[in-house]
Amino acid sequence: MTNILLNIDAGTIDWSRAQFALTAIYHWLFVPLTLGLAIIMGIAETCYYRTKDIFWKDTAKFWQKLFGINFAMGVATGIILEFEFGTNWSNYSWFVGDIFGAPLAIEGIVAFFMESTFVAVMYFGWKKVSPGFHLASTWLTGLGATISAWWILVANAWMQCPVGCEFNPDTMRNEMVDFLAVAFSPFAVGKFCHTVVSSWIIGAVFVVAVSSWFLMKKRETKLATESIKIGAVVGLLASLGAAMTGHLSGQQVAEAQPMKLAAMEALYNGGHRQSLTMVALVNPFRQPDYATEEEPALKIALPGALSMMATNTFDGYVPGVNDLLNGYTKPDGTVEPSADEKIERGKQAIAALAAYRKAKAEGADEAVTRQHLAVLQENMPYFGYGYIRDKAELVPFIPVNFWAFRIMVGLGCVFILFFGVLAILSFRIPLLSVVTRRLLAAIGLLPETEADAYDIAHLPHWHYWVAIALLPLAYVASESGWLVAEFGRQPWTIQDMLPTWAAVSNLHSSSVVTTFVLFLVLFTTMLAVEISILLKQIKKGPEYEN
Repeated sequence: MTNILLNIDAGTIDWSRAQFALTAIYHWLFVPLTLGLAIIMGIAETCYYRTKDIFWKDTAKFWQKLFGINFAMGVATGIILEFEFGTNWSNYSWFVGDIFGAPLAIEGIVAFFMESTFVAVMYFGWKKVSPGFHLASTWLTGLGATISAWWILVANAWMQCPVGCEFNPDTMRNEMVDFLAVAFSPFAVGKFCHTVVSSWIIGAVFVVAVSSWFLMKKRETKLATESIKIGAVVGLLASLGAAMTGHLSGQQVAEAQPMKLAAMEALYNGGHRQSLTMVALVNPFRQPDYATEEEPALKIALPGALSMMATNTFDGYVPGVNDLLNGYTKPDGTVEPSADEKIERGKQAIAALAAYRKAKAEGADEAVTRQHLAVLQENMPYFGYGYIRDKAELVPFIPVNFWAFRIMVGLGCVFILFFGVLAILSFRIPLLSVVTRRLLAAIGLLPETEADAYDIAHLPHWHYWVAIALLPLAYVASESGWLVAEFGRQPWTIQDMLPTWAAVSNLHSSSVVTTFVLFLVLFTTMLAVEISILLKQIKKGPEYEN
């Protein structure tokens, strides 16, 4: 097993990773908008159901139309993404297919069919079913998309923090022993909550951006202003929710993936009462010399905040890159082995596995096989480290993690501020609205003459351009979060269990390059087509019933 896997062409590994990253990045351009618009159109139709005002029906149908265009593209890229596990990562699929395949199968059987059933009712059932059943179909379409995200994120969370499984030396596969532990692990719950509420931000920003364009063109004023109100509330709640769930995710990363946290913070040498870096001079193109550098240059940080994020106490201990490589003593007195020790014990596990299988094949005494099995079980927690060639491979590329994390958090703060101001002004909350309008006028963002007669439907165009410009930034923040999640766990396909070069298929790199180029052209074309159709439908505007 090991000799064959380690002789795979390095180009195949790099191009397989690049192809999967390409597919995942394009796929994630469609998914969050699907999840976000599901909330918006559900709220709009709920308003129609409660008020019987035909305006809300027209509003719901408009956002549903844009939802449908995006939904179709997301399905297409998602199918390709799942097939790549079998084509480019067959060793991974074979090694843990018993575990990883279960949530993906449930996603396809339950969530996908649920979406496809109720989306048909949502689009074609307006005059064929009762208003209550149609409203339920709209919400169930969004719920189906969310359940689909749940099972996919369960699979991803298991790769980040594998639980509920045991290695079977006879089949040489990891097999599931506790489905509930896999399906409802704290890591899966935290990742799901953070990912979904972050997607709601994109949906809210999209609605506000489209509505701002209408207002800038002096069109569909009522639809735009009412949609902005919905977007403001959803966006503010989602932004605050993303901050809270992000804190939970930070604690889980500190526990299960401490090297990822160290890379996110460019923390070379850890300790108690660690500061959270706001900004520092980390070269974005070069891995720092963490073995000799004490900390990044020009560092501005919040004292004790990283310890609070990771351990819920300002005096908590957070290990750095060097601590994790060289070994350290935890606050509870237990000793974390060095990377060299883990690598050596991983090699012992691999050797014991080979000896066990050879002994069984040759019909050796049961006592001999039990001896080899005992060595394997003792060192199994470090099995994946046996594939590591140099402990430097255990350190992910720090600049990507450091800057992507700051982009995500920084833009998250921008969205909290943006939606907070938007909600106050849109709903004209008496005291807060007056204070906010006066403050905007004082810093030059609102003309003095308009400070008291503020109307969100009649503003200088640059106000609307700000809302439109935030749409691509919302995607930047979302993709940055995934960069941290996936780059941060390198070199692992499965944390501490299987590195990327032991998970890839034994293909020639030229084959992967060819499909990479084909997918790049295909996905770019699909994105261009979606944007073109969306813009055409937005320009066309809603279709009003008489």
